[in-house]
Amino acid sequence: MLSYIVRRLFFVLFVAWGVTFATFFIAQVVPVDPAIAALGENAREEQLEEFRERYGLNKSKLEQYLIYMGRLISGDLGQSLRTGRAVAEDLREFFPATLELSLAAFVFAVLLGIPAGIVAALRPNRAPDVAVRVLALLGGATPVFFSAVLMQYLLAQRLDLLPVQGRLDGFLFPPPRVTGMMGLDALLARDWTVFLDSLEHLILPAFVLGMFSAAILARMTRATMLEVLAQDYIRTARAKGAVASAVIFRHALKNASLPILTLLGSLLGGLLSGAVLTETIFSWPGIGRYVTQSATSLDFPAVMGVTLLVGLVYALVNLVTDLLYAFLDPRIRYT
Repeated sequence: MLSYIVRRLFFVLFVAWGVTFATFFIAQVVPVDPAIAALGENAREEQLEEFRERYGLNKSKLEQYLIYMGRLISGDLGQSLRTGRAVAEDLREFFPATLELSLAAFVFAVLLGIPAGIVAALRPNRAPDVAVRVLALLGGATPVFFSAVLMQYLLAQRLDLLPVQGRLDGFLFPPPRVTGMMGLDALLARDWTVFLDSLEHLILPAFVLGMFSAAILARMTRATMLEVLAQDYIRTARAKGAVASAVIFRHALKNASLPILTLLGSLLGGLLSGAVLTETIFSWPGIGRYVTQSATSLDFPAVMGVTLLVGLVYALVNLVTDLLYAFLDPRIRYT
């Protein structure tokens, strides 16, 4: 197992290198001068030359890449052209917000999608199954921006139940920063007012972001459970008088868990990297909104830093998913 983990970690490093290589050279073919994009078209030529000299933009593409990799190995992701701060500092500020939102959406998808899929599989072609399939179809086919606007109109404007934007009301002070996740930091500070307010701000964007994942998860759980419930050992367990809950959870769900686990890993990685629209609509200050603003202003160091971070997170999530296979199925051994 240890040797397998070491090999996979080397693979993660290879993925990181591939992401940096592809992102860097794709940025080079964009027909835009970063100096003009950063300083504006009215900048004087000496200002543009000084900017290119400062960031090494007057060197060859290969030299620029080698300089970038040298800085990257030392932990320097470069300086954002838009914010003027180190990209690593920006990521430390914005990524916890995306992580909080993505984890909340992931929990929502799991708590809704898996039980719905189990209920549908236990009552195939009956009313619960039809309802789950219809709702899953609607949830999977509805665009995120439409769901977000609809939920904002119904729950925020019409019913006035939940806030629409941001992570906290303007009259409240955020708790001392420990993790960067507002709710967790409020819990650590035992500031219950801020915790409840941050939870109210989190519910709506997490629901919108997790709706698509819940729909896919419900359909996968239903299909996998139907296949497992038709196996001979399930009928044998029922014939022996096993409790229904034991048959469902100990025998059926456990043996159906590997495909579901694979999907969960993909969904979590997708949530972390695909929250751009949700963060933009709800004014959520995460890396999705950050990279959107950076891309529109041609802030290549920031875009490359976010891409590298998302690639690393996705590779690590896949590694954890593979390790969980061995925990759920004793027949799986990694060497």
